[in-house]
Amino acid sequence: MLTKAQHARQYRVLPPFLREMREKAGLTQRELGALLRKPQSWIYNCETGNRRVDVTEFIAWCEACKVKPGVGLARIIKLMRP
Repeated sequence: MLTKAQHARQYRVLPPFLREMREKAGLTQRELGALLRKPQSWIYNCETGNRRVDVTEFIAWCEACKVKPGVGLARIIKLMRP
């Protein structure tokens, strides 16, 4: 049985990481949404794994949270490794 990409085992580390990054930046979902020009519900869906985040969205998320995208990606890679 096929599973949606956002439900793959490797992807499961990303949604909580996105939330952690936002919270460490001191942003609410609404504030981050405003920075990204997205509704609060979009942020919620990304943070709960209901919506998959592509690489360009990840870069924008990092920049809005004042995290260098390369640093964010390195942290995700480390989290994905067993």
